[in-house]
Amino acid sequence: MSSLIAPMALEQFGHDTWWIVIIKTLMIFVVLVLLTLFNIWWERRVVARMQHRIGPNVHGPFGLLQSLADGVKLALKEDIIPKAADRVVFLIAPVIAATTAFVTFAVIPFGPTVSMFGERTPLQLTDMPVAVLFVMAIASIGIYGIVLGGWASGSTYALLGGLRSSAQMISYEVAMGLALVAVFLYAGSLSTSEIVAAQDDLWYGLILAPSFVIYVISMVGETNRAPFDLPEAEGELVGGFHTEYSSLKFALFFLAEYINMATVSALATTLFLGGWHAPFWIDHLYGGFNEGYWPLLWFFGKVLAFIFFFIWLRGTLPRLRYDQFMALGWKWLIPISLGWIVAVATIRAISLDGGIDRDKLLMVIGALLVVLLAFSFWPARSDEESDRDQADGATGGFPVPPMPAGGAVRGAAQPLTFKTSSRTVAAGTTAGTGED
Repeated sequence: MSSLIAPMALEQFGHDTWWIVIIKTLMIFVVLVLLTLFNIWWERRVVARMQHRIGPNVHGPFGLLQSLADGVKLALKEDIIPKAADRVVFLIAPVIAATTAFVTFAVIPFGPTVSMFGERTPLQLTDMPVAVLFVMAIASIGIYGIVLGGWASGSTYALLGGLRSSAQMISYEVAMGLALVAVFLYAGSLSTSEIVAAQDDLWYGLILAPSFVIYVISMVGETNRAPFDLPEAEGELVGGFHTEYSSLKFALFFLAEYINMATVSALATTLFLGGWHAPFWIDHLYGGFNEGYWPLLWFFGKVLAFIFFFIWLRGTLPRLRYDQFMALGWKWLIPISLGWIVAVATIRAISLDGGIDRDKLLMVIGALLVVLLAFSFWPARSDEESDRDQADGATGGFPVPPMPAGGAVRGAAQPLTFKTSSRTVAAGTTAGTGED
């Protein structure tokens, strides 16, 4: 490890004076609120550019105050509580969602130890031996806000959105947690500051690329963002779990969504992209890039790159079908994660013990890759066979009506006929009355 960057041991935390802790807490709160306002504006501008529109350009220069105007609009809207709602739970649910979103940033390292108002302190509120598990636990509690909000609304649309969200977030948290196991094996710690220090020479996103890819897919599903925004599917569930919410309660859900985007992006930066370390190893040109307040620039630059990735997906990909989305998580991401963990643990043990020849290990890995490649060319079922099985009810797949025996009907539909008391009358014709 470079001598310019001393590893931030856990013993450095817990010694700040009370006013330094208050300043750090307020700074995290202000940064997240301002980042949310900026991300909303940025998303609108980027998606507008993708769709050949102008985007917000009236409130402030380049429309920068559009997010603030939206916040004022939400605050001044009428606050409605449905008659069928459970009033207490209905009010608590958005508070739970927003509060947990803020708490997760307590263990995110923004930079190294710096001098703040004459006091030496790390640019991180706190740290603990199980900091990453703390983030996952708090994120799991945030699910309760969404589920309770959908249940307490007294609306079928909101209830279905809450159920979808709970199934989706639980499913993809499993894949996300498994993707992080490889990082723990390489870093030898669950502390966020120690994981960042362990990536001084090489980022884990490069040497643990499968874990990185699985985490990126899982974090999009975890935050209910397009193309995985099934709980908020407008064409099916109106607005999903927050259909019955308005005014500031809806604003809290809105705030929680964007802060969760920043949270998973910050966690990806911390665990896979070296955290606050300078990108592309430009610190070899000037060591001061990883000292003082310079690392704040690198950290937020990487976080904003992930935010842009979220926006890019929303403006590019259509929404998945729900059964396809759940199959992706349970049938692909989780099995691949389990296999990758076994491979990483094996390679890690061999690297530490040195008991097996690396050439033989590479040969075995190469043989396994050849087998996997051969399986990828295994002939798949034809569309005709799948349609025939679905028509016979043999597959139990996605419920679609069977195709007609002669294939799809082309041309005009057959006229409808209705039976009357005297005769059958064709639709679109007038029954005779016997009079001219």
